[in-house]
Amino acid sequence: MAPRTSPPFRADHVGSLIRPVELRQAREEHAAGKLPVESLREAEDRCIRDVIALQERVGLQSITDGEFRRFSFRDVLFECSTGFGERIETDFEFTYSDGSKRRATPVPKVIGKVKRKRGISTEDFKFLKPATRGTAKVMLPAPDLAHWFVGDRVFSGVYSDRQEYLGDLAAVLREEIAELAKFGCTYVQIDEVPIPVMADAQVQAVILSRGEDHLDLVDSYVDAINDALRDRPSGMTVCLHMCRGNEGSGLGSGGYDEIAERTFSRLQVDGYLLEYESARSGGFLPLRFIPKDKLVLLGLISTKSKALEPKDELKQRVEEASQVVDIERLGLCPQCGFATLYKYDRLTIDDQERKLAHLVETAREIWG
Repeated sequence: MAPRTSPPFRADHVGSLIRPVELRQAREEHAAGKLPVESLREAEDRCIRDVIALQERVGLQSITDGEFRRFSFRDVLFECSTGFGERIETDFEFTYSDGSKRRATPVPKVIGKVKRKRGISTEDFKFLKPATRGTAKVMLPAPDLAHWFVGDRVFSGVYSDRQEYLGDLAAVLREEIAELAKFGCTYVQIDEVPIPVMADAQVQAVILSRGEDHLDLVDSYVDAINDALRDRPSGMTVCLHMCRGNEGSGLGSGGYDEIAERTFSRLQVDGYLLEYESARSGGFLPLRFIPKDKLVLLGLISTKSKALEPKDELKQRVEEASQVVDIERLGLCPQCGFATLYKYDRLTIDDQERKLAHLVETAREIWG
């Protein structure tokens, strides 16, 4: 098969990578007032150069900075926008393999109109692009991450309705994408959690209890993502990463079946990176709703387990998916990032490298 010379590639990754101890310590010392910001930036720069080298060493074509300058993939949206105040409790819980639960981190209440006050990733990208031989990729949080955790009450008293609020969030991302394009960015990933999580009946019940309808939310969120992308340049590839939360067993379970048609058929993206490493993601049949001009990366590689997935099993799963989506339109990726938050350490950095190398090797064996 012909190799892909533009993203998404046959072997791609979700972007966030494990922060080394040096960087964690520097961030904690800076937060405690013991390390000047200039020294923190120097540590970030060193560690980013190292993680770029790791990605290039294993043969990845898309290269990220590992989100090393971020504390959280989600909270960067709040940090770079005006209009957010004190945090309030969220409505949803993470479930862990031992059955325990922990409520998702509180989110800021909206206290004023939301506007972009600084770049979410523009400064990071300006460092990344000249530092790699590969295609520099940027990850941006989906706009619905600033709504779903508490619903419409998050903007009560500031916005008249959900559409107006999501419109301002979409504008923040639209301005970000326009600026990224000026700096030469050609590959953007949108990280999306709420839409796939709403396939879970328990999640649906919580949403209903606050007087909202989960399918209405899906439609609103698809509209907001499309609004954010409406002015992107033709030379920029945008893919959507869908997962159910990377802590424990996540925020919910359930396949894409219920949300597939109203999501895959309407989203104005070029491709998808979809979580598929466990039974909680369901089967491949919902992929039939993905238009034939869009690409699909199967998240069959777990970022939660150190064990390497047997290549024969990965190849079999790709074969199963190819009965729904032509194999020319498929690729491989991990189910999520290796470090959604800066303290994640389920795997070591060596484990991470083995996983990424395994991803690339398997993709080469499948697609050549």
